[in-house]
Amino acid sequence: MTIIIALILISLLVALIFLWLFVWSVRSGQYDDTDSPAVRILMDDIKRPKKKD
Repeated sequence: MTIIIALILISLLVALIFLWLFVWSVRSGQYDDTDSPAVRILMDDIKRPKKKD
């Protein structure tokens, strides 16, 4: 019976850690712009002139 209570407490602790990490990531702005990373790969890179040796 003791091990079940310990496992429940550990699972609650892990769940609280993941909840805290999710709230932290939302507040830090990681989900503000969800559109531009998907199309960024389609944009052309800026071409830099080649250096002559």
